[in-house]
Amino acid sequence: MRLLLDEMYPPAFADGLRTVGIEATTVAALRLAGSSDPEVFAAAVAGGFVLLTENVADFARIAADHSTAGGHHLGLLIALSSRFSRRPGDAKSLIAAIEAVAGQELRDRVIYLGRRGSA
Repeated sequence: MRLLLDEMYPPAFADGLRTVGIEATTVAALRLAGSSDPEVFAAAVAGGFVLLTENVADFARIAADHSTAGGHHLGLLIALSSRFSRRPGDAKSLIAAIEAVAGQELRDRVIYLGRRGSA
């Protein structure tokens, strides 16, 4: 899995994902900081990334519009802020949830990550 982390996630979180074998990069690392949500989604599609965000309102709509228009994407992972904290000490539960879905077919799916690895 190649994972693009939306702007709210720090580079250290990408580092944590790489330690468990998930290829991860950030919006900032791709020089997309400050880009619009449609631009971030388009970059994920073009770059062959699954996208991780907590911005459900915008990205779920963008993914649905993209699919309705006949487009495809490699997956959208939603990590609700009510379930996962972005604090450095709390990264393990989100990493475990991502690991739990990493082997699944994610193409054109929107996955709401659950705690303790359940989706």
